[in-house]
Amino acid sequence: MTDPKDKLVQKKEEWARERRGLTPQAREEGVSVRHNPNVPSPEKPRLPPGQHLVKGFPVLDLGNQPELPLERWSLDIHGLVENPVTWDWQDFMAQPQNSLVSDFHCVTTWSTFGNRWEGVSFKHLLEVVRPKPEAKYVLFTSYDGYSTNVPLSVLNDDDVLIAHRWNAQPLTREHGGPARMVIPKRYAWKSAKWVKEMVFLAEDRPGFWEVRGYSNTADPWTEDRYS
Repeated sequence: MTDPKDKLVQKKEEWARERRGLTPQAREEGVSVRHNPNVPSPEKPRLPPGQHLVKGFPVLDLGNQPELPLERWSLDIHGLVENPVTWDWQDFMAQPQNSLVSDFHCVTTWSTFGNRWEGVSFKHLLEVVRPKPEAKYVLFTSYDGYSTNVPLSVLNDDDVLIAHRWNAQPLTREHGGPARMVIPKRYAWKSAKWVKEMVFLAEDRPGFWEVRGYSNTADPWTEDRYS
């Protein structure tokens, strides 16, 4: 019997080969639509190209939603940092808490607007662990075995959170609870659910989908879906 996780991975690898979800312009070019930062361009639309707005919050994962009682949850942060830490749930909740509203864009072409997230800002985490000068990337791993990589320059932003609440409710298991990453300016596969570990690195180390045909940079407004 085929594992549902294997079927999902096969389907999404096929999407990457077919470059599914790209607008006609991007398909014709055969590459993601990229903008020259030195050339003026119109203000970014709220809905990125190739996306459609949905109600609610669709659930996507690898077919394994880990059950994580709060007393067993921890977040290990290490690598190229001056002050590696491991937070249990009490430590995590003792950090300054932020509430932010942001949009959310999935590479499978759906978007949701106006999500209210609550959690610990990544900027605060950086103040705690103090990355070394050579740290340029962070590799996230999750309790379901997932991983993804994000440049430190992207994470050092006011809207990046380690979230534990969504729309005034505790983050549910199917949406990555008890805690997940939220990186609004990147496609949602970069916002790791059930986050377990963060490793600060000098060199890029691709994660689960990145080695299966998905983009390293994942910018929704340039349709940077696939490698």
